Amino acid sequence: MADDESLANGPVSRGRLLVATPPLADPNFDRTVILVLEHGGSGSLGLVLNRPSLTDLGKVLPDWDDVASDPARVFVGGPVSPEAVIALARGECRDDDGWVPLFDDLGTVDVGRAPTSIGARVRGLRIFVGYAGWAPEQLQGELDAGAWFVVDALPSDPFVDDPDALWASVLKRQRGRIAIFASCPADPTVN
Repeated sequence: MADDESLANGPVSRGRLLVATPPLADPNFDRTVILVLEHGGSGSLGLVLNRPSLTDLGKVLPDWDDVASDPARVFVGGPVSPEAVIALARGECRDDDGWVPLFDDLGTVDVGRAPTSIGARVRGLRIFVGYAGWAPEQLQGELDAGAWFVVDALPSDPFVDDPDALWASVLKRQRGRIAIFASCPADPTVN
């Protein structure tokens, strides 16, 4: 059986979560949960799953509002390229340009098209502006410094209805000492 440390810092790969260790000094990532979409020799890319904006999805993409997961808001996926839009969805994939499978039943969807023209039956949708990105070896440096726990994702993690509770929820479901971090206060001086 693996010990807590290897569970906390298993290999980074597509479909795993990076969970910020408390307190992370960078306000862009404090108490964030990031879904890794790409990881390799050219760097890493992920989406912050728990940073909803105040923008209603229906105001910017009204055609997609019916399939959006609650809360139906645009999410801040990270500080890199804030003009970039990534639409993450759950669905049943068919061969089509509008759907790019990632893993399990997750994929990205082209929201420039009408929902009915996509070859996947979308069961949940979340829109992210910007993303989290790391140059080659940059993420490894942050892992070595203890900035992140690397844990398994559940297919439902990107679509939770209470994104503010996701950080603690992901930590609580871990085994061993990692779960203790879920009760860490937002302000460590009140501990």
